[in-house]
Amino acid sequence: MLPTLVLVGRPNVGKSTLFNRLTKSRDALVHDQPGLTRDRHYGRGLVGDKPYVVVDTGGLEPVAKDGILHEMARQTLQAIDEADAVIFLVDGRQGLTAQDKVIADRLRRARCPVHLVVNKSEGMNHAVVTAEFHELGLGEPLAISGAHGEGVNDLVEIALAPFPAKAVAEEHAGGPRIAIVGRPNAGKSTLVNALLGEERVIAFDQPGTTRDSIYIDFEREGKAYTLIDTAGVRKRGKVFEAVEKFSVIKTLQAIEDANVVVLVLDAQAEISEQDAHIAGYILEAGRALVVAVNKWDGLDEYTRSGIKRDLERKLAFLSFARFHYISALKGQGLAPLLKDVDAAYAAAMAKLPTPKLTRVLLAATAQHAPPKSGLFRPKLKFAHQGGSNPPIIVIHGNAVGNVQRDYQRYLENTFREAFKLQGTPLRIEFKDGSNPFEGRKAKPLTERELNKARREKRFRRRKYGSDTKGTSS
Repeated sequence: MLPTLVLVGRPNVGKSTLFNRLTKSRDALVHDQPGLTRDRHYGRGLVGDKPYVVVDTGGLEPVAKDGILHEMARQTLQAIDEADAVIFLVDGRQGLTAQDKVIADRLRRARCPVHLVVNKSEGMNHAVVTAEFHELGLGEPLAISGAHGEGVNDLVEIALAPFPAKAVAEEHAGGPRIAIVGRPNAGKSTLVNALLGEERVIAFDQPGTTRDSIYIDFEREGKAYTLIDTAGVRKRGKVFEAVEKFSVIKTLQAIEDANVVVLVLDAQAEISEQDAHIAGYILEAGRALVVAVNKWDGLDEYTRSGIKRDLERKLAFLSFARFHYISALKGQGLAPLLKDVDAAYAAAMAKLPTPKLTRVLLAATAQHAPPKSGLFRPKLKFAHQGGSNPPIIVIHGNAVGNVQRDYQRYLENTFREAFKLQGTPLRIEFKDGSNPFEGRKAKPLTERELNKARREKRFRRRKYGSDTKGTSS
């Protein structure tokens, strides 16, 4: 097990900035708005030959009794319980606050070492900026600047000093990365918690609770997965705050980074145009897809039939995907959902042999030839695989630029059925046959070849009376 360093402090002291510095990434959202981070955010770092895990947490409000601040505090306290060392950040420019004292009192009861760190101390006298923080009774404060990197290596070396050096752990190379996406308040975080079997992320009845994309490794029935909880995506015209814009960008990046996307729809709300827009982006990104219609419990049969008709009408372009009707809150329908996630991942990463692809192509064209375009009929010769996730099939032939869209869909359906590619988009690319000698310059004739050509020319003059081949009339 790698040592775990947990970043703790009140809102807006620079925890996410330090997290990005330690992980050498931009995984955590950073903004000057307090309370931006809400869930625990895990990352990996390395100093010297010592790898470690670092955890970013939301601003700690120990006195909060309810609401989102209470849920954030519960997440932070759970991270502290899992920590091997706690890094308690305070703001050197604002000085010691009453809330810092409350947090310090709570950290004294922690079962692991606590390192007091004075952040935002760039350009300041370290002895002066740390002086008042001795009052917290947590040992010698260390002045750093998370934004500029000053003192950060010293901090990590001090925090990891009690832990032995280990060989650098290889990156987790487990199973599929599964992004959970959808509109706000569709139940994405509830679904993540239900799959994990614990309250890992904040699930709250307030839309927009999740702001960042949270990556969570877990195992189920011996199989490794990485879940990505994402922020809800609203209509572009309703996104005003800069933080929400960053959250939407993070969600779109998570879709690109995922192998399989679970699109969560709210059965108790109308299937909207925004759901179709999100599905369209997933399709454009080429990601394998499973649709989870959440909050299915408690609906009568008439309502359920109406929802299914809406899905068939508004999301007809997702005919390749499996639809599941679930209740994330009650844990209903999750096993079949994960089974189809595995099937979609296998289809997205499938290896398609060239001989079989070509046989399927030739059989399809024999059964239904491509329609003519003008005077010419496209001739499809052979096919091979051009990529995975999504599977790409490259078809070579003549006049393939004239293949119509309807015929391309016919080929897609034929390949999908032949190779059992359920749950993943399929892309077909056409490459026209080209003259292998096009663009090549003729080699200059040698002296011997020139003499031979002159002799043939003289022979034709003597025999036919002209330079052209053939007999005269």
